[in-house]
Formats: sequence, C-alpha cells, structure tokens
Amino acid sequence: MDFSKVFSYQIIHATIRSATPLVMATVAAIIGKQANIMNIGIDGIMLIGAFAGIAAGTATGSWLIGLLAAIAIGVIVSALVGSIHIKYGTNIIAIGVSVNTMALGLTRLLLQRFYGVVGSYAPPKAQVVSLPRLNLDFLAEHPVLHSIFSGYALVEILAFICIALLWFYLYKTRSGLRLRCVGLNPIAAETAGINVKRTKFMAILISGIFAGIAGAHLSMSYTSMFVEGMTGGRGFIANAAMNFGGGNPINAMVGCLVFGFSDAFAMRMQSVGFPSQFVLMVPYVVVVVVLTITMINQNRKKHSSQLRDLRVQLDKAGVPYHSRHRISY
Repeated sequence: MDFSKVFSYQIIHATIRSATPLVMATVAAIIGKQANIMNIGIDGIMLIGAFAGIAAGTATGSWLIGLLAAIAIGVIVSALVGSIHIKYGTNIIAIGVSVNTMALGLTRLLLQRFYGVVGSYAPPKAQVVSLPRLNLDFLAEHPVLHSIFSGYALVEILAFICIALLWFYLYKTRSGLRLRCVGLNPIAAETAGINVKRTKFMAILISGIFAGIAGAHLSMSYTSMFVEGMTGGRGFIANAAMNFGGGNPINAMVGCLVFGFSDAFAMRMQSVGFPSQFVLMVPYVVVVVVLTITMINQNRKKHSSQLRDLRVQLDKAGVPYHSRHRISY
C-alpha cells in the first residue's frame, strides 16, 4: 500500500473541505447553546437546506438564489422550532428529533415528486450550479502552495471568518454578553431588563441561517448533487464539537478540524485499499473518543472545584488540617 497518498500535503485542503460544513453547523450549535438551547435539529435543517439549495439553484441557474433558498428554509424551520419550544414549552430534544425525522421523510418525498428518483438526484451537467471558488492562478506553478491556498469555495472561506466574528460577538460586545447571560441565568437576565424569550427566539433563527448555509455547501460545493441523508450525522457531530469547545468558537473550531481530518484521512485510507466498512466508521470513532475525553476533563474540573469549595468551607469552620482525613470527600 502506498501511504504517501494518505499523508501528502493535499490532506490539508481535504481537511478544510471536510471540516467546513461542520464549522458552519457548529456556529449554529454554539449560538443556540449560548442561549441554553441544545438544538439537535440542526442535522435536519441542514438536510432540508441542502435540498432547497440545489433545487432552487438548478431551477434558476443561480448559485446565489440556491444559497438564499437554503438560508430561507433554515430560518422557516428554525422559526417553527422556536415557536413550539418557547411559546408552548415543548422539550427542545423532542422537537429536534421530530425535525430530523421530518427532514428525512420530506426530502425523500420531494425527490420522488419533483425529480422522479429515489436515493439521489444529480442535475444534468448543463444545469449544475456550484458555489464560486477562489482560484489563485499565480500559484499554479507551485503545486504545494496552490493546493493549500487555492481552490476554496465561498463557504469554506466564510466559515472560518464566521468563527472569528462569533468569538468577537460573544466576548467583546454588549449584545453577546446579553446572549450569554440569557443562557447562564435567565432569571437574572430578565431582572436586568433583557427580553429572554425574544433573545432565545432570535438565537434560534440565526442558528437556522448557518445550518441552512451548511446544507447548501453540502449539495452545491462539497458535492454537486443531493443524496438522501447526505448530512451523515454532521449536525450531531457539530454539537459534539460545540461541547468539545465548551461553547467557545475557537476551541470548537479545533474540534471541527479534528473531525475534518479524521474524515479526510478515512477517505484516503479507502483509496489505498482499506475496507470501506472500517473507513466509514473512523470519523464516528473519533467523535466518541473526543467526547469521552471531554467528559472526563469536565468531570475532573467539576470534582476539583467541589474539593476546593469544601476546603474553603473547612477553613472557615476552623476544622484542623490533621482531622480532615476523616471526612469523606
């Protein structure tokens, strides 16, 4: 087996390409999480957005209309989720499961009704509409530099800009502080004059925008077709990346790059002869490992914090240091 194909410089571009839909979905997950909303319906919104993007783009011949259609459908579905959750107090996990199930059935129905196909739809070559790419022709004579810095699609560039902007918004603006306050302590936020319900609803709508963009990228850039269930659980992986980063966009982006690398690595392993069954499970094994490590670290930090608080209480109570071994921590 020629492992030079697996570990070549081209894996950098492949990693970024694989990580991009995860990054956009993770932005959506972080915005919801900061408002204390665990929206697992992101995967379903991505799937519907992917269908809307390629359908509208193919029908009109415009990538921009396709992208806007994906964003619009993301906002509509998110508005439905927000209304049911905030107005009627329905469990957000139950709503997310319903959205994911609905997305699978709805896109399958639309494929049959509009295109008369089952499983996948690939537009004719003359009608294929893809998101624009940044090609740096002056690097064409340098294959390594050209591979690393050129050929990126619009969303692949936009995704990492969004991460930086989201970090700045959350930690450097008053509006971001209000959003985090709503997520941390809604009662205190309400007391401070913040409209908690409106803030949560706006967070869900904005997360729908990014989930729709992530879906459009899958069907209009990552591939040029729509496949049933093509999100492949990326919405759930985005929530895993969000938890890995503790809600911090920069840390979550690192998690996305780890998952993106595992996906790119798995695909290259398949190209050199590894069984496809093994290859397909690699990204999900990485998710389980990363989440396990994250939970262990979180539990250690929590336990250390509890021990520190207990020591402070013992000091205040005047308990002698040599007597503390009798106390069960």
